[in-house]
Amino acid sequence: MEEPKLIDVYGKAIIDYFMGEKSKIITYSTVGGKDELPVAHLFRSYEKMPEIEKAALDITKGKVLDIGCGAGSHSLFLQEKNHSVKAIDISEGAIQVCKKRGIQNAEVMNLWDLKSEKFDTILSLMNGAGICGSLGMLPIFMAHLKSLLNPYGQVLIDSSDIIYMFEDEDGEVDLPEEDHYYGEVEFNLQYKKEKSGGFPWLYIDFHNLKHHAEASGFECKLIHKGEHYDYLAQLTLASEK
Repeated sequence: MEEPKLIDVYGKAIIDYFMGEKSKIITYSTVGGKDELPVAHLFRSYEKMPEIEKAALDITKGKVLDIGCGAGSHSLFLQEKNHSVKAIDISEGAIQVCKKRGIQNAEVMNLWDLKSEKFDTILSLMNGAGICGSLGMLPIFMAHLKSLLNPYGQVLIDSSDIIYMFEDEDGEVDLPEEDHYYGEVEFNLQYKKEKSGGFPWLYIDFHNLKHHAEASGFECKLIHKGEHYDYLAQLTLASEK
């Protein structure tokens, strides 16, 4: 499946930070508007990671695929714990830094192009469900993840239910009258004066994730619930239980 042709502002910011320049990425979304992502966040140690990410790393097993690895902090931690890790990202700059940080198997790769390997744990973190882009793409996404799993493997994936962004002061939810799921968002990233171009991203509530996972032959377990509508889920093959 083709990814949007984007300018790698994400990778440029990661390279600059690695080289000692304090940098931040400006994010624009159709739901949240303008926000900032400090690039230092992508280089955090295990101790400084959110509890959801720690929970995922704590139950990671065997041979690992780290999807959308960014600067490689998850992969680096797992590699130091003697896991065999394949770190992939579509950002050339991010993978360049991953290699410089010492990640042994880091590759510029679109997830959809990965077909010949199997893994015991697939990590899709930092709102990792977003990569499939839309609710309609979830069955295809689930099928592809399943094709990459070893017997008794697991997918560890996190997301957020952003319905809170549509609540008024009284707690009433007022969803826009649109023909798509409220968690389907378009992002654009800016670093310095350069923008990436728009790309789709999905935030999905746990109920919908569980429904689609089970329809695809997975069992879906809630592993950790964050303080602000975020959660970590574990997908395992139902036939292996």
